[in-house]
Amino acid sequence: MTKTELISAVADKTDFTKKNAETAVNAIIATITDALASGEKVSIVGTFEVRDRKEKQVINPQTKQMMTAPASKAPAFKAGQALKSAVNK
Repeated sequence: MTKTELISAVADKTDFTKKNAETAVNAIIATITDALASGEKVSIVGTFEVRDRKEKQVINPQTKQMMTAPASKAPAFKAGQALKSAVNK
């Protein structure tokens, strides 16, 4: 499902116009993004969180030389039990 499809689905399931549904979806995405950027976890149908990745040695595919990939942070999602059950039905 794309963002446009999500907006249409929200408009269909509510009394919102597509414009109002788009505003709501954008606000939700912005709120989740802001929370993750500040290091918070977001729990809805699962948990959105930021995970730390360690520095590691990797091979450059072009030169075949070893190089160091720096430590970084990555967004992650862990599905909640209700979501897992719904998907596995």
